[in-house]
Formats: sequence, C-alpha cells, structure tokens
Amino acid sequence: MTRSAPPSAGPPLPCAVHILDLAGPWQLQDAEGGHACEISIPGDVHSALLAHGAIPDPYFGANEHVVQWVAHRDWTLRRSFELPADAAGRWVLTLDQVDCLASVWINGEKVADLENQFRRHRLDVTASLRSGTNALQIVLHDAFAEANKRHDEHRFPLPWDFQGDRHAPINLLRKTQCAAGWDWNLCLMPLGLYGEVQLQCVPVAQVDHIAVHQTHGAQGVEVMVEVDTRVAQAGVAQLTMRFNGEERVTQVTLAPGQTQHRETFVVSAPRLWWPAGQGEQPLYPLEVVLDGVVHTRRIGLRTVELVNEPDAVGTTMKLRVNGRDVFAKGANWIPADALPGRITEAAVRPLLESARDAHMNMVRVWGGGNYETEFFYDLCDELGLLVWQDFMFSCMHYPSTRDFLAEVKQEAVYQVRRLQHRASVALWCGDNEIIGALGWYEAAKANRDRYLVNYDRLNRLLGEAVEEHDPARRFWPSSPSLGELDFADGWHCDTRGDLHFWDVWHSAKPFEHYRSVKPRFASEFGFQSFPSTYTVESFTEPVDRNVSSRVMEVHQRNKGGNARIVETLTRYFRFPRDFDQLTYVSQIQQGLAMQTAIDSWRSIKPRCMGTLYWQLNDTWPVASWSSIEYGGRWKVLQYLARNFYAPVSVVAVPQDGEGRFAVVAVSDEPLAQVLPVQVVAVHVHTGTERTLWSGAVALTHEAAQTLTMQEDAQVGADEFVQIRWATEAGTHSGCRDHLVRPYKDTPMDAAPIQVTLVDGHTVRLESAQTCFFVWIETPAAGRFEDNALTLLPGQVRELRWLGAQALDPMTLRVRHLAQSY
Repeated sequence: MTRSAPPSAGPPLPCAVHILDLAGPWQLQDAEGGHACEISIPGDVHSALLAHGAIPDPYFGANEHVVQWVAHRDWTLRRSFELPADAAGRWVLTLDQVDCLASVWINGEKVADLENQFRRHRLDVTASLRSGTNALQIVLHDAFAEANKRHDEHRFPLPWDFQGDRHAPINLLRKTQCAAGWDWNLCLMPLGLYGEVQLQCVPVAQVDHIAVHQTHGAQGVEVMVEVDTRVAQAGVAQLTMRFNGEERVTQVTLAPGQTQHRETFVVSAPRLWWPAGQGEQPLYPLEVVLDGVVHTRRIGLRTVELVNEPDAVGTTMKLRVNGRDVFAKGANWIPADALPGRITEAAVRPLLESARDAHMNMVRVWGGGNYETEFFYDLCDELGLLVWQDFMFSCMHYPSTRDFLAEVKQEAVYQVRRLQHRASVALWCGDNEIIGALGWYEAAKANRDRYLVNYDRLNRLLGEAVEEHDPARRFWPSSPSLGELDFADGWHCDTRGDLHFWDVWHSAKPFEHYRSVKPRFASEFGFQSFPSTYTVESFTEPVDRNVSSRVMEVHQRNKGGNARIVETLTRYFRFPRDFDQLTYVSQIQQGLAMQTAIDSWRSIKPRCMGTLYWQLNDTWPVASWSSIEYGGRWKVLQYLARNFYAPVSVVAVPQDGEGRFAVVAVSDEPLAQVLPVQVVAVHVHTGTERTLWSGAVALTHEAAQTLTMQEDAQVGADEFVQIRWATEAGTHSGCRDHLVRPYKDTPMDAAPIQVTLVDGHTVRLESAQTCFFVWIETPAAGRFEDNALTLLPGQVRELRWLGAQALDPMTLRVRHLAQSY
C-alpha cells in the first residue's frame, strides 16, 4: 500500500509531493463510433456497456454469443486531469493490469505501447505534460486480431486448442488465458484497466521495491528490509523505516539510477505466523517513508519449505512450516469473475473465508488465471491460507522468442518481487500442465525435442526469477511434475512429485478408482455438479430448465459433461424425479466423489501430504467442479469439505475387492490427544444401533492410524455404519456415515421432516426415520453452520443460520435424498 504522508511528517521536502489518483469515471468509445458511455476505472469494457444498456447480460441464456463483437473492436478510454502548478520533478504514470494490448497518449502524443496484463507499467511522462488541464487517452486494441497475427507469423506451430481456448490463440498474448474460454469459463476476451492508475510527481526518488528477508535462529528473528529506489535526479532524501516498535531515520544521498538501502531489525520474542488450524496469524506492520510517500506492508514471521527427500516409497512432497510438517488441505482458485471489474474485495473475501471455514489451509492460484490482487494476498495472510502460486501459463505451448521472453522476464521479476514479503505464499510453480501438453498435440508429439527445448527456455527463465528475487522460496517447475528437470509424464505417478488425477471424471471411472493411487501430493482432481436451482434460475427461462436444453449446454463447457453427471448418477442413486431434484442429487454425487478421494488420501498420511481439489469457485453461473457457486452459495461439496477436512477425522476406507473396510483416524492438530471412537451399525428405519467396535486412540499429527478392520457382511441389508468420536475436552467431535452398498440399494423412505423455526437464525429438525443428506435451503444470501447431514430417527438437530438477514419461513425449504426419487 502506498500513500502520501501528511504535510507535517518529516523535514521540508524539495518540492510538494503530488500523487494524483486517476481512478473513477472515464469516457469510453469504440473505434467505429457506435457506442459511447462512461466507464468506471478500475473496470472492464463489457461491464460498462452492460451498465449502459448497450449489451445484454452475457451470463444469461446464450448471450455469450451475442456479445462477441465487443472484443473484436478497439476501445478508447479518455479522461482529463489538472496538473498542480507547484509540482517540480519527474512525473511518473503508473498503470497496473492493463488488459492487454494498449497505446497510451497524453495531450495527443503517444507515450507508450503496452502488451502485458501482468506487469506494472511506470511511464516517465514529464515531457508530455503541460500546466493546467491535460488529456489522457488509452486505446485498448483488438486482442483477437493480434493473437491470430502472431500465431500466423511464428516460425513453427504453437498449439493452443485443448478443450479450453475456443476462439483465439491466446498463448501468444500475456493476458488471462481463460479469458478466451476454458472448460468452465465462457469466452469474453474482456478489455480494461483493472489496477492502479496513478500519476506521481517524484522530486528526488521513488520506491521501486521493498524486500523482506527473515533469518530465524535461537535468539529470535532477524528481519532485513531492503528498499530499492528509482532516482529521478541527484539529491538528498529522508528515508524512514518503522518495524516492531523501532524507527530508523536516514538521510540518504541519491545518484540517478537505481539505489538500495538496508536495515535489519531483530524480533527477540517473535510471534510466529501459522497456517489455519496450526496456530495464529500475527502480522507485524512495516512502514517505509521516502520523499514523503508512505509504503506499508504486513509481515508474518515464519519459515516455509517444500520438502522433497528420499523415503521408503520414493520422494516426499510436503510443506514444512516453522519446522512442522503440515498436511495441505484446500482447493484450486480461479478468477473470482469472468468480468474483471466485478473482482472486488467484497466478492473475494467471502470465498476465502469460506475456504478457511471449511478447515482449508491452502489455495492454489491456478496458472490460467491471474496473479491475484493485493487484497487477495492480504486476506490469505490474515486467514492463514497458504498459497501455491502458479505463474500464468497453462495447458499450451508458448513462444521462446527473444521478445516474448524479455516481456515474460519483466513480468516474472515484477510478480516475484511484489509477493516476496507475503507470509501466505508458500511456493512458486512454473505453470499448469505444460509438461503434459508435450504429449497432447500432434505437432508436439511429432517433434517432442523441439517443443521440450522451447518449453525449457521459458521454464528456466521463471526459475531464475525466483532464485534471484525470492531465494527463500522453492520453485516447482510445473504442476503436475516429478521434480527439477524431469520432463516425464508424471500425471499418475504416486511415488514422487505432485499429481493431477482426472481418470474418474474424464474417463468416467467409478469413485472407487480414487483409491487406486496413493499420491504424495494431489494438486488437482475433481468431479462436476450442476449449480443449485436458485442459481440456474438466474440464467434461464423456465423452458430452459432441462439438462438437455441449449442454455444448459451453453452453461456446460466440458464436452460431454452433462451426460457424464447424469450417467454417473445411475451408479450410485435412483434417478431423480425432476430437474430440481437432479441438481440437488448431482451435488450429493460430487460431494461423495471428493469425499471418497480425500478420505482415502488423508488416511495414508504421511505418504500423502496434500490434497487440493478442483475447484473452489466459479467465474460465472455454470455446471462445474466448484464447491461454491457463482455468487457465493455453498454447494453440498463445500459442506462436506467442512467435515472431511476437519482437523480430527475418523473415516471408513473400503478395502476394494476384500469385502471389508478399515476405520482410520487422522489428526492435523499439533498436540497429541486421546480420541474415543465408536463404530455402530444403525438400522435405517428404526434407528436401532449395534456396536461394532469402540476404543480410544492416542492420536498425533505425524501419521494416520488404522483402528480396526470390519467385515461388510456383518452390516445388515437395512443398516449402515456410523462412526462417532469426541475428545474428552470436547474440542473435536464428529460422525461419519459409511454404506457398504450404494445409496440406490439402501432401503429408505421419503419420510417427512418436521421443521421448526426457533428464531430467525435457528432451525430445528426431526424425523421418525433416517434421512440422508438433509438439505436446508433458502434464496437468502448466507449459509448454515452445517448442511447435507444425516438425521437419525427421533434425533433433534438445531442448526444456526449464519446469514445477516433473518430466515423467512415462507422461503425455507428442507429435503433429503429419499424425497428426490
């Protein structure tokens, strides 16, 4: 964060400090002159046209196809500003996240051509300014045309079409790769300015970068702060650093060019930063003041390592934070919206808080999206969410020309330096699935050596950027990958590296197939569902609410996805009676798929030390792998994740082909504890229980423990297994169901549930028979503390509603699985 200091701060400056924030209303016009309106900056062109009524909502129906013309034009953004009369020095225009091909004009003079959405551009515009009123104009150019031009001119083919980018070879541009479409995203190719737009007078020097290096030892933590400055002209400036209650003030003599100043602070009794579930997240404020401009950072004191060391199986893949091995629990993160102007802190915060509330401690910022905003990383620092940070390259082949690599080098150095001080960022990863792409496309398969060398040039550049500017963090070459300079296909290798396991979804294999692998770190795997009926209603007319309608197919981007959801339902469930029930059961199915995988993989800890399912969020309302729908509504999967990612969990793991199941306990708690566990067989209709096993286990975080092995045959045709546990102190308790036969073969009745609204934020539930996946829903914004639960006969459950508005009993709806038939 950067701001101007109050006039009283420090000694008199050589001249007044001026920072002009140029965000706010601009004027927008297309090159053809057919559309003109106001645009709010930061913002995107599509959102401005939508607000002006010039285009329909691109998320509704099949309107995606109606608005394609927007990205095929040039668009001009204009505004004027007044230059202060008392300003002396160099004027620097900062443009952050310009998407993406743009020319910048001041007072009719071109000052720059830009072509990278992922860089911060600092332009010296002193010579183009005049006293009084000035005109700033930014022309955003047709990215489709330029991408195709570059593709045609490249010396050899650069394949790009793999289920994702539907309409443009976007791999030739430094732009959000999923902007041209993905197997969950629509194609809009948005244009706009999404970050900082600021004009600053620099009397002497400007802070270019602040790096923070930590050295942890027996005497505490040494925190060295490096301040890189860009000097406008020779002179003297006051540099002030404040950290941990100390202030250091230095008069620095500056020569034109780049300079660096260091100060070291010692924190003798540090409060360490921990991932969520492992401890607290204290953040120490750092303040750097130069030339009257204040720069602030928040520093979490911690060490983080990606540990790859030989073991009995192969090579480990795990995170070690402050010397403690941490099982990574989380999901993959994609952009919060397909329209960048809607990506605000108000939209992002609930999503990341939902991750934390589901006991996640990590998100993977996926390489086909964006390097995220400052507020995203602020939130991850605050919430204790580790970040697996991809560089923005995904699924395709990229140029290795001198010009392209020069542009990427500036991007990589900027992003690494920008995020270097973040407590949450755990590792840098070169890309998503490009090693796999060496074997996807005919051109690459025919000449793998050429494309491997081409890839290595880019990958090596990224690794060098990390090694030079963030040496405390590890560079992981690709995801999935077997490790440094290993370009073998490691997608399904479960002895080393990270793994993407997509056989269950893409190959339509049964959920049990997840147990066929024992990954070291599962960084991608997923299963789709439909969004809720409430979300479907937001983009359809009533006639469209059929799984085979054109609109529902437009809102399904993965080829054959809707059919795969429906086909799989028949393996595990009786077929739902209507479309509304189909959306509900599809979410149960999705939750069971992820629960099957994660229960199995957590049960082999420490062989497996990470599961990041695909995916946490959506960019628009769509059938997808997300656990949170567009708009923030929790799916069944998100509620189940709250249980299967619980710090202490006891699960049944079927031993496939053996007719039995293991009961396994796992803990991520740093402290050992005694955990009493009971395994019972419950009669579906009467609720009568039989104890199959009970005991107590001394549980530690180092490894999962098998408590007992039970035979399927001892569970009756009218029974299911329930596992219950509770620590003596009451800090952790829970229960999990296990069915030895599919739900469709388990007898259950469509018993009514008695629903009582105790008050506006509490619902009481009870039923005379067992009800599986009891689902409470309301159109109101918010969520319940628990959902998709099992209600036993005669059991009374009271659930709190966590939304801001009180519940309306007229809109409250409760259902369960047997009622879907």
